[in-house]
Order: sequence, then C-alpha cells, then structure tokens
Amino acid sequence: MPSAIWSGSISFGLVSVPVKMVTATRSQDVRFNQLEEGTGARIRYRKVSEATGDEVPAERIVKGFEVSSGQYVVVEDDEMEAFSPKATRMIEIEDFVDLDDIDPIYFERPYYLVPDKAAAKPYRLLLETMEEMGKVAVGRVVLRAKEHLVAIRPLGGALCIETMRYADEVVPVDRLEGLPEEDVEPSQRELDMARQLVETLSTEFEPDKYHDTYREQVMELIHKKAEGEEIVAEPLVEEPAKVVDLMAALEASLARAGAGSGDGAERRSRKAAAKKPAKKKAPAKKKAPAKARKSA
Repeated sequence: MPSAIWSGSISFGLVSVPVKMVTATRSQDVRFNQLEEGTGARIRYRKVSEATGDEVPAERIVKGFEVSSGQYVVVEDDEMEAFSPKATRMIEIEDFVDLDDIDPIYFERPYYLVPDKAAAKPYRLLLETMEEMGKVAVGRVVLRAKEHLVAIRPLGGALCIETMRYADEVVPVDRLEGLPEEDVEPSQRELDMARQLVETLSTEFEPDKYHDTYREQVMELIHKKAEGEEIVAEPLVEEPAKVVDLMAALEASLARAGAGSGDGAERRSRKAAAKKPAKKKAPAKKKAPAKARKSA
C-alpha cells in the first residue's frame, strides 16, 4: 500500500473517523534529464541575480509579488506566517451535496482515505450512507501548510478525497470567444444522424482499454537504443487540411461504425442482460392441514 501522506480524522456532526490519506494516482510520464552533448554531464540550474549574474545563496532570496511591470512588493516570511492556516488533523465536513451538482472541472487531485484499525465501523457507516444516498461530502483540510477545499465520495468500496478548485479559479464559459452563435443550428437530419452515431459508439467505460501510446512508443525507443539498436526515424509528412462536408462525414462515420459495431453491440446486450434482475418464483401454495382435508 502507498505510504500515508497525512493522518487525522473526518468529522461530521459529533462523529469522528480516524483515517490516513494515501495517493490515488501516479504519474507515468517519461522524464528526461538534460545532459551536455559530448560529455554526458548533467545540466544543473543555479539561481543567479539578473543584475550581476552572480549566484545568490538561499538566505538572501526573498519573496516578491509583481504589482506592475518590474515593480515588486516584498513580503517577509513572518508576515506570511500570520495568515498560515492553523495546523489541524481534522477534515471538517461542511455540507453533503449530490455528486451531479459538482462539475468535474472543480476536481483537482485525488487521494484515498483509509481507516485506522479501530475506525472500521464508523468508516463503513459513512461510506455506505453516502453510497445509499448518492451524496458527496464537502469540507476543508490543511495540507502542507495550505488549506484546501475537498470533496469526499465513495469509490469502489473506499472513500476518495479530492482537492478542489475554488469558484474564482474556474474560467467562466461566457468569457470564451469563438463559441457558436445561437443562430448556428444543425438540421434535424444532422441531429438524428449524430445521435445514431453516438448510440452506435456508446458502451460502458473500460479504463484498461485505453493506453498512452506515445509513452509506450518512447519507452520502446529508449529500450532499443539502450540495447545498441540504430534507429532511423521516418520523415513526418503533414496531410493538408480537408474541407469537411458535415453530412458526408456523418454518413461515412455511421458506415464505418456500423461495420465494426458487432462486438460493441453484443457486449452491451450481454451487460444489459446481466443487469436484469432474476424473475422471482411464485411462492408455493401451502397444503391444507390433514384434519381439514379429512373433514372436506
């Protein structure tokens, strides 16, 4: 199990659930170091003064906020400490909301919450209650000297906690330029064909189906080069942009999707059948007592 990065308690009402927080994701990005060509020596970065070009030691570096071009307000560490949130080992739940009420754009980074050994029952109580009611808990937690807004939700038999963005960190849609005007309307036939195409391509989400092909290709290249294989890259030829006929594109997409939709349709039908509840057998009729049968 991943090591805990935080430990404390979830608090809702007068109920307290001791938990540990562990990472829920891991980056698989291919990371490169910068090297000097010819020597293979690592390239290092130093903090230097823009005015003198000399390296500046850490104790002489201060924080500055740029208020206008080239103009900075210097803020001291002790001044910042006055606003630091009080260190606490509590996730205080403020509200329970429906998951559908939170747009995914507000979610930032996920973690898992694992109960302490003595907290299995209250943890299970909170988990099952939230699952049954379809609720998400919204609260706050202090991580690395910073207070975060968080959402706690059931996920696969565990509680997942996600740091959230505040409302003023999300760019409103009405600030975007270039969105279609209201008078740009697709025809009914185009809508019908688009719905048919979406229905043909619809299936249940299977995470293992999708792969980071770029990373796989890069790692394959690295392994081959590490083994001494000479790599000859093919020249990349960009195809000219095509003018798309919307109806023709929809018709061609439907034809292609229909040709390969057998497996998807069969899989959807199997899953739908598996979800159908089994028919309950009618209860057997009780036989009349022996005395009653004789009297009849």
